[in-house]
Amino acid sequence: MKDRLIFHIDVNSAFLSWESVYRLSLDPNALDLRTIPSAVGGDASSRHGIILAKSTPAKKFGVVTGEPLTQALKKCPQLTVVPSRFDYYIQCSEKMMDLLANYTPDREQFSIDETFLDMTSTIHLFGEPLAVANAIREEIKHKLGFTVNVGIGPNKLLAKMASDFEKPDKCHTLFSEEIPQKLWPLPIRDLFFVGGSAQKKLESLGIRTIGQLASSDLSVLKGLLGNKYAETILRYANGIDDSPVAPKEAANKGCGNSITLSRDVKDYDTACHVLLSLCETVGARLRASDMVCSSICVELKDWRFSTHSHQTNLSEPTSSTAELYQTACRLLKEFWDLTPVRLIGVRAGKLQEEGFTQLSLFEDPLAKKKKAMEKTVDAIREKFGTDSIKRASFLAEDSIVDHAVSKKKHLGRLEKTRQDNIKKQEKKNIYDS
Repeated sequence: MKDRLIFHIDVNSAFLSWESVYRLSLDPNALDLRTIPSAVGGDASSRHGIILAKSTPAKKFGVVTGEPLTQALKKCPQLTVVPSRFDYYIQCSEKMMDLLANYTPDREQFSIDETFLDMTSTIHLFGEPLAVANAIREEIKHKLGFTVNVGIGPNKLLAKMASDFEKPDKCHTLFSEEIPQKLWPLPIRDLFFVGGSAQKKLESLGIRTIGQLASSDLSVLKGLLGNKYAETILRYANGIDDSPVAPKEAANKGCGNSITLSRDVKDYDTACHVLLSLCETVGARLRASDMVCSSICVELKDWRFSTHSHQTNLSEPTSSTAELYQTACRLLKEFWDLTPVRLIGVRAGKLQEEGFTQLSLFEDPLAKKKKAMEKTVDAIREKFGTDSIKRASFLAEDSIVDHAVSKKKHLGRLEKTRQDNIKKQEKKNIYDS
């Protein structure tokens, strides 16, 4: 089997770089924010009162992404802070993705400023890996006006780790034979998927480097961190990652909801309360379009804007808020190490028309009553407003979220999915006849 070759493209100080490109496009003589202590931030009275991106000169003052603006200004009083311009940043991201499409059809956008390229089948068209990576880096810089780091490795994990080496505007490799020299000496916090909470637990055992983690006893790690999480980070510490480079699920294949929180959440009970609110909305959307889902995914974004997710397939398709919530809470407990998070999301995938689902012989006898109850609640809210009926747990004044978010803008997408499924079923019926 041919060895894989994966590139990870990461925009340097993405929001700040894109903001600089925007200002220079309006006035070529404008001061380049990348050359001075500067940051993209926002209104401190809202959730955006934090540092979203900082320049290299600002980094020298100790300014870090994710910290409050007030704290950053204490470190660097001369810091130039500008508001974010997300619509333009999305345009910059899309232009980069279009450019990268010239190199391989196998791409996976990991975030607005990161993407993976599987170059295994196309690298022979362009040349040696490092030379091609440098060509991509230069093309982005000259055509789009901002810089990127490119990491090269045999899998997504090592490519991503490589792109985090020396910045900005660099290319780095991290192949399997380079792991002992380049990966293992790094502190454990640098390993993808290791957050602050896990770092403290590992350091309590004397595990301070990725190399020490790589040689640790799995049974000890499981007792400390839980089975699945321990297995994952031990594999990562040894450079093992078999996940494919695959595009994200198309929008009309799922239904989801997420929320950026008014404060960081770092305890399980509060996070589950947020999940309940999200599952109420997702469940209502599914029921409103007569859809059910066969998979659930929970997504978290921490204070460093690192995104992590965990998903599972369901034994039976469902649109029940209760079932979505129970599954989401189980997923959360399996993969979250209690690193403070600012965004929580729930996504229902593998949608299908409710009438096409297979009936189960072992269906919960109360399931019909639960379904009827949830549809009754949906009807009341539809007629009298979403606040007309809510769970008691959302009545507390200090609740971090409301009980539900408006679902109307998402129904068109679900209706399209429903109609697509009907057409597929009609074609299948014709074929079967």
